[in-house]
Amino acid sequence: MLMQFSRRRLLQNTAAGFGSLALASLLADEARGASGSAASLLTSPHFPPKAKRVIFLFMKGGPSHMDTFDHKPQLQKDDGKPLPFEKPRVQFAPTSNLLASPWKFKQYGESGIAVSELFPHVAECVDDLCIINSLHGTNPAHGGASMKLHTGSDVFVRPSMGSWVTYGLGTENQNLPGFITICPTLAHGGTKNWGSAFLPASVSGTPIGNASQSSDQARVKYVENARLSLDAQRMQLDLTQSMNRGFLETTGPDSDLEARIQSFELAFRMQTEMPEVLDLEAETEATHKLYGIDNETTADFGRQCLMARRFAERGVRFVQVTHSNTEVQWDQHGNLRKGHAQNAAEVDLPIAGLLKDLKTRGLLDDTLVLWGGEFGRTPTCQGSGQDGRDHNPEGFTMWMAGAGLKTGIQYGATDEYGYYAVENKVHLHDLHATMLHLLGLDHERLTYRHAGRDFRLTDVAGKVVHDIFA
Repeated sequence: MLMQFSRRRLLQNTAAGFGSLALASLLADEARGASGSAASLLTSPHFPPKAKRVIFLFMKGGPSHMDTFDHKPQLQKDDGKPLPFEKPRVQFAPTSNLLASPWKFKQYGESGIAVSELFPHVAECVDDLCIINSLHGTNPAHGGASMKLHTGSDVFVRPSMGSWVTYGLGTENQNLPGFITICPTLAHGGTKNWGSAFLPASVSGTPIGNASQSSDQARVKYVENARLSLDAQRMQLDLTQSMNRGFLETTGPDSDLEARIQSFELAFRMQTEMPEVLDLEAETEATHKLYGIDNETTADFGRQCLMARRFAERGVRFVQVTHSNTEVQWDQHGNLRKGHAQNAAEVDLPIAGLLKDLKTRGLLDDTLVLWGGEFGRTPTCQGSGQDGRDHNPEGFTMWMAGAGLKTGIQYGATDEYGYYAVENKVHLHDLHATMLHLLGLDHERLTYRHAGRDFRLTDVAGKVVHDIFA
């Protein structure tokens, strides 16, 4: 008679039980790795937080800092001249002489910060911004640089920053995911940029649409079931969950199955709240106008930004909004004037609308808004038409706004042309450490044990930029 054994019993009864001992050791390591789970940290951050949530506005392709928020008068004066110092040893492509910005800069607000005419609406909010002009990274290619920004690593699959935040703090709303990414790009890292890697699968980002479709089509599939009542679905789910938990009792800890159990519960609860969040028609006509939803140019990104506000006010911990115009993006190796003008026109008004709306509702007091791309652009020219800029991770600009930050300031600086970060340099690891600190998390203590070592978002580096805190 053929006898059937579970895997656990087989390990216990062969090789003097050594297989069972090895399994117990592996499961213990996994349990220790999960000991700092989202649930255990939810009510006790490492220290009092300034921010409760993050909205990340990702400009895919790399906006040019010297054409947006890093005014370089010397670049204007030396247009067409050779760069008077060495270019980086590693470059994405050859470039020639200096290229002045085609756009004028003007000072705005009480701070008097100069902003390009590409962003007249965001410029109105400049006194609420903390502009970091001295970012630098390590990778000149889109894929590596994007993964570095999103995960802290440009060569290995690592958890995304949204997953780390959700793992550390959980969600404020049990009916919605803790991490949502709206219309994310599927290129240059794709799902890895919002994935949880070796963290529990339950903290992975939930995509709403993707960059290849209009935001008015961005929905969560199957969030409503017209064929079964909620009571019938609850009975069906209870049966499924009891079977899954019974399986867990025989196999031992299984993070993927445990995440699946949690996802089934979340999916059931989402039916009561997700459709309402995505119903933008519930907003007033004035709000639609504020975000530019009434205008063909700004409508797509405006809807994304409004969704971000609606998710944030309902307790979603990390919301990412991606601008990735599939025809243009921000990657202007040529046609800089046309491409950057089109991209800025699509996002300027919606971003300003989001900042103003958050401020009016009191949400900016405990929401951290982060804007930027995976790198900047070179001050030297690229392209046959002498109208393009190459990738530049050596120095670029990102800005932050909201909880716990000094406002109306520029921190750090690139050289007089904008090629290298030279003053108060901020590495991407430093940016991540600073973001986590504002959320009440010590980046050196937010760790997860995997494959025999402790991992963290900032790897073995990262310094909190205390100088930008209010």
